[in-house]
Amino acid sequence: METLKINDNVSVSYIPMEKLKTTSIGVYIHRPLDEATATETALLPYVLKSASALCPDRESVARYLEDLYGATMGATVLKRGEDQIIYFDGETISDKYAPEGEKLLAGLLRLVMAAIFDPLVKDGAFDEKIVEQEKINAKDRIDAFVNDKRSYASARCQQETARGTKFAIPRYGSKEKIDEITAESLYDHYRSIIDSSVIDIYVCGSGSAEAAAEIVREYTGKLDLVPAKLPHTDIIERSEDKPHEVTEHMDVAQGKLAVGFLTGTRPGDDDFYALTVFNSVFGAGAHSKLFNNVREKLSLAYYASSQLEKFKGMIIVNAGIEFENFKKAYDEILAQLKEIQEGHITEHEFVSSVSAILNLCNSYYDDQRALVTYYVSDKTAGTDVSLEEFIDRIKKVTVEDVVRVSKKLRIDTVYFLAGKEDA
Repeated sequence: METLKINDNVSVSYIPMEKLKTTSIGVYIHRPLDEATATETALLPYVLKSASALCPDRESVARYLEDLYGATMGATVLKRGEDQIIYFDGETISDKYAPEGEKLLAGLLRLVMAAIFDPLVKDGAFDEKIVEQEKINAKDRIDAFVNDKRSYASARCQQETARGTKFAIPRYGSKEKIDEITAESLYDHYRSIIDSSVIDIYVCGSGSAEAAAEIVREYTGKLDLVPAKLPHTDIIERSEDKPHEVTEHMDVAQGKLAVGFLTGTRPGDDDFYALTVFNSVFGAGAHSKLFNNVREKLSLAYYASSQLEKFKGMIIVNAGIEFENFKKAYDEILAQLKEIQEGHITEHEFVSSVSAILNLCNSYYDDQRALVTYYVSDKTAGTDVSLEEFIDRIKKVTVEDVVRVSKKLRIDTVYFLAGKEDA
């Protein structure tokens, strides 16, 4: 990976991947997660992608992309620890496959840069019709998230485990604050962050870091920069005698049990690689103890899995259960953790767990977005570990390492989404 620094805040990185016939772009604008601004920040990428000085409406954006042989451009907001990220991505046919020798990557990059740095502005405000439509869409996104009860329960458990920290702020902000946003206030927010944010631009595929950097310089040369740093994120460390218990009631036919554990392990710690393997043994896949015991053997759950939230040092266990199976499922989740802590890991469980991680990592070499995501995550976590080094460290993890890190886990939160009839 070749990285060129455009200025104090903006950098361009090129990751070669010649085996595919496409080239991808990823732009990450890093903002500190804050309740006062989270909703505006979450709305901003959707407004920006809709119109710019280059393409002043959605129809012209669509025509522009079609002229690039069906290139794509998308935008959303991400949350990585206390880093709320305005994210743009795009994909186009690699220039060497362009029928008439067109510079397709340059064309796509100009569209993305125009959306971010040269937006459509009228009288000190964004286009009011676009903003109002995107406010409706923003509410729909929040509603859709709540309606996906499996994801909702997992996120609520993360929020409760992160209580008292900014990580508990939802990445989309709140519906209530959407109504307060105007075309003028959103533009003011845009102006307040565009020249004071760390901005990482990635090109993956067939291209040139310098050629991409030249286009970025065109659009960022007039910024009145305020030097910025990546938002700081650290793991949650808390010691309480009993778990924090939360029960919510909704009109659901199936209960959602989520259990939040604190790992005591940072992404940069030597133990992080063992923790990654532990999570795989515990619940990250069909080879795991949660899947094969809580779900398959005992039929206590429709699904049972664990996910590692590395930025905050959390592991969240998720299970879909019958309401009456709450205690049985909860007890069995803890029983499977105890199995690992006592060293009861079969060779098949361990080998399958390591292989699952390695297979996933190796798949990144055939997936431009996944490879970029890895390196953005690495930078956000401040670990500076190449994918090759990560793979090598995973290979060195032993069963004893997994047992050791499993003993560091502390149960923090028990969240249960129950039915209305139980209220």
